[in-house]
Amino acid sequence: MIYEICTQTDPGLTRDNNEDAVTFDAATNLCILADGMGGYNAGEIASGMATAFIKSELGRWLSQAGKNANAKEVRRAMEICVENANHSIFNAANSNPQYSGMGTTLVVGVFQGMRLMLGHIGDSRCYRLRGTQFQQISKDHSLLQEQIDAGLITPEQALTSVNKNLVTRALGVEDAVLLEVNEHRVELGDIYLMCSDGLSDMITDEAIAAILLGSKSLDQIAKQLVIAANNGGGRDNISVLLTQAKEASVKRGLLSRMLGK
Repeated sequence: MIYEICTQTDPGLTRDNNEDAVTFDAATNLCILADGMGGYNAGEIASGMATAFIKSELGRWLSQAGKNANAKEVRRAMEICVENANHSIFNAANSNPQYSGMGTTLVVGVFQGMRLMLGHIGDSRCYRLRGTQFQQISKDHSLLQEQIDAGLITPEQALTSVNKNLVTRALGVEDAVLLEVNEHRVELGDIYLMCSDGLSDMITDEAIAAILLGSKSLDQIAKQLVIAANNGGGRDNISVLLTQAKEASVKRGLLSRMLGK
């Protein structure tokens, strides 16, 4: 199993700056997406700090631990790196008045073999396309999701709610934060989509699925998702990170090829 990874980010149609940050480490199949919040471009600082810190620290640990690390060890490494990133952002926010109150959502995934360890904070999402089945595999940390869980509103009513962007958990806002981590089994052909709410608020899940099912390259899919979000209003920054599980190609040695084996 190998993983192809592709990213795309766009400021959208109504914002001058981009407070999203998205990155990955191909060597360790580490994927990270963050959507910042805060005034004076502080959200851009928070998301940039989160993605850079986690890529550096968790990427280094994964490189050293290799493929021998078990799920429990990977989970703990993710939690420690996110705790440290949270402290860095929180301390920066409290030492610089311009950054006061800044924070960021986070989605971080580690693909190893046939396993995905997925962590998230806030309302940036991770979806999975398996065959023709498309589903959200992360659960928003938001007031809206709490209202849905409590039966106060339906998912259909949530689509038009005024409380869409009120998150109940964010990185860097308090001195401690809880990363929700779940383990998922990966199957050959799976496509995973991490995205900021600039995508999921602008187009429906059905529209996202239709684009992913278009049998195009990941790069084409990423660009089409951004175009669709802008066509839907583009009221926020738009970021996507796509990961596809593919079969590893086995290179035969020279002697084998000569012998026709």
